[in-house]
Amino acid sequence: MRNCIRPDARSIPMVVPYAGGILSGQGMLVGAFFGVAASDAAQNANVDCETRGEFELTKEPALAVSQGARVFWDNTNRRITTTATGNFQVGLCTVAALAGDATVRVMLARVPASGA
Repeated sequence: MRNCIRPDARSIPMVVPYAGGILSGQGMLVGAFFGVAASDAAQNANVDCETRGEFELTKEPALAVSQGARVFWDNTNRRITTTATGNFQVGLCTVAALAGDATVRVMLARVPASGA
């Protein structure tokens, strides 16, 4: 096909929206795109971001997350939460995280809002 740009669009370039930039492995939200940065980048620079896969991401402190729970991106604090209101759904928890854990494993996936 002549019109195919990326046959396996796992990674896309995104413009870093955050003051202070982003580090490799951190989550990033641009519009309705959520991805994990493949490298360090300054604000307003392009960085390749993985939009599919399983990643270990920083989570809200003192938050326990059960396996299979829907997880959301708190863009203000740049971390995973289970609070849907005001946040962007990014996927599912693949391994339960304890309240004392700093990170949680997340399978990036846009899943239906209510089990549909």
